Amino acid sequence: MGMSKRWGRPHPDRRDWPAYNEQLVVRGEFFLDLSLFETWDEELARLNRGKRGGQFRFPPSFVRWLVIWKQLLDYRSLEGLTRRLAALRLIPAFADYTTLWHRLHRETPEVKLPKFTELELASDGSGLKTTNAGEYRIFRYGDPDARQRKHLVVVITADVRRKKVIGIEAHIEGKGHSEVGAAMGHVREAAARGYRVRSFRGDGAYDARAVFEELKAVGAEPVVKIARNAQGYGMHTSCQGRGAAARRRAVREYRRLGYRAWADTKGYGMRWPGTEGIFSALKRKFGENMVSRSARGLVAEGYQRVWAYDELREYGETHVQRPAWVRPT
Repeated sequence: MGMSKRWGRPHPDRRDWPAYNEQLVVRGEFFLDLSLFETWDEELARLNRGKRGGQFRFPPSFVRWLVIWKQLLDYRSLEGLTRRLAALRLIPAFADYTTLWHRLHRETPEVKLPKFTELELASDGSGLKTTNAGEYRIFRYGDPDARQRKHLVVVITADVRRKKVIGIEAHIEGKGHSEVGAAMGHVREAAARGYRVRSFRGDGAYDARAVFEELKAVGAEPVVKIARNAQGYGMHTSCQGRGAAARRRAVREYRRLGYRAWADTKGYGMRWPGTEGIFSALKRKFGENMVSRSARGLVAEGYQRVWAYDELREYGETHVQRPAWVRPT
């Protein structure tokens, strides 16, 4: 049955669309912005200082630039790209397939942390496919490895107001940290770096005493959807220990207000643009199929995909200028 109307009240659209449109256009300039690695010689000098044996020929800034190109091109196409840049004398040398593979295959660039000091965080996880087999191929020949194949799980933590990623965790399904454990690690790291975490939003998976304990330790307000059968009193284990008092208060408030009033009061819906919106955008832009074969390569590729989207988004914001043209009347 089709949906007759949107759930809840109409969304107030406060976005400055001309400015946002310009940000999307400016993101395209990133791919030909060679000023990003204009300190080529200085970076190589620092990288090779004291190094014995073979010397690095490509600086980290150039490698990071190629990581984002890698979301759109394969290694051989990247070799052709660098070959043409070298032929035009825009870079000193081109990188062959082997060099590109070794420099990019396991690269996990550090996430640029925001300059603002207060954060309103949310976390969520999503799965990426570890095969790029098409639907027809699977339909025609079957998928004998389907039962053994695992998804790549990517967990992100981001500021919901500015959609700025501050933490990325990637691992093969069934291995690595849990979604909750990865998120709390990001929260602790942000607090340790001097950020004030004002609040944290999470779905029902985060309704655990340990989460409330971690958030209490960093002084963050928990905005977590409470389980239906949650108890705000008594001798249940979830009501005891550190963080239990905060959870009891949250349970009582949630039950008193009801889900919709609680969600409106706490701004629970803001977790969607802060996490689901990022996953939706990067999957539409780069796809959700991985091409790496090794477990380590898959983890790095999943990390790179989120990092690349965050870099492009930030580039658009920092390099945008309000459109000089005037809309014709």
